[in-house]
Amino acid sequence: MRRVYLDHSATTPVRSEVLDAMLPFLKEDAFGNPSSIYSYGREAKKAMEEAREKVANLIGAEPEEIFFTSGGTEADNMALMGTVAANEKKGRHIITSSIEHHAILNTAQYLKKKGFKVTFLPVTKEGLVQVEDIKKAITDETVLISVMHVNNEVGTIQPIKEIGALAKEHGITFHTDAVQSVGKIPVNVDDLNADLLSISGHKIYGPKGIGCIYIRKGTKINPILFGGAQERTYRPGTENMPGIVGFGRAAELAAKELDSEMERIKSLRDKLIEGIKERIPDVQLNGDLNNRVAINANFAFSNVEGESLLLSMDMKGICASSGSACSSGSVNPSHVLLAMGIPPKLAEGSVRFTLGRDNTEEDIDYVLENLPQIVEHLRSISAF
Repeated sequence: MRRVYLDHSATTPVRSEVLDAMLPFLKEDAFGNPSSIYSYGREAKKAMEEAREKVANLIGAEPEEIFFTSGGTEADNMALMGTVAANEKKGRHIITSSIEHHAILNTAQYLKKKGFKVTFLPVTKEGLVQVEDIKKAITDETVLISVMHVNNEVGTIQPIKEIGALAKEHGITFHTDAVQSVGKIPVNVDDLNADLLSISGHKIYGPKGIGCIYIRKGTKINPILFGGAQERTYRPGTENMPGIVGFGRAAELAAKELDSEMERIKSLRDKLIEGIKERIPDVQLNGDLNNRVAINANFAFSNVEGESLLLSMDMKGICASSGSACSSGSVNPSHVLLAMGIPPKLAEGSVRFTLGRDNTEEDIDYVLENLPQIVEHLRSISAF
């Protein structure tokens, strides 16, 4: 049976080039602690700073503005909690959107319980945040605006440059969760007017358990972990050297291959979209077709239960998702789709296909050959 992996927004396989870069730091060749002053430590420190430079180059930042974390969730938590802690005397109001990743939403809800004011902005039917809504939400107490660059479920690209400019105009710190945009579209922190930006290594063919937060020079933010002086005290704890080196190599490859690879993947994604529309009745493409990342196709299949569809596809070797991988255990419809105005019953039949560098035209042909039969069968036995 053929196996087709179409869930690259959940995670990506570690590239062989990345693994090769990591292996010495998992063995006795280069096991040193970068905080040590002897040769083993100095060698590790050198490799760490080279990786930091590669990550910085990917987003147009300075190396000293990159702080390694355990991943996107920690970076998001630090952006919100660290910013409000550093600016509490200025104000206690945060603006974010209703379609953020739960790393943002749940942190914002926690802060709300602690007495902070949080505005959760609505979105259009395409999943877009309106700049005018942000402008109306700003108050004298607003200390942070956080809007994701690309939505993890429907792939919609937000007007981050305009939002960042608005925040800058009002002297408000601006954070964007770029976990789903880095490596898929050009990301430059100056172009986006970002003060803070989150990245995750395993979304760009690097290892899991590593990511970073970009902190623009001069941005007021406090650490949320306490310990040693690693990462200039912003993120204490012995550095994850294999992860950092792998992350750096993945970032280097992503920067080099971005344009050509995304053009190829977009062609495959468009073939998938057109094929599903032609072969399966009563389907709806969720999100904006044009203003979305090349890897994403999110469909709602009427009169089909999403989990049954995923399990049936899995039996044919096709791997996809019903939404965010971090929420796959939830029985509730996607909060993103509901915020876009999609009826709950239709949202329950949604599937996210996200393509990657290993996908081929034969993969898409295989999906289009099998998916119509699966949907037809499920509809014939559906309680809907």
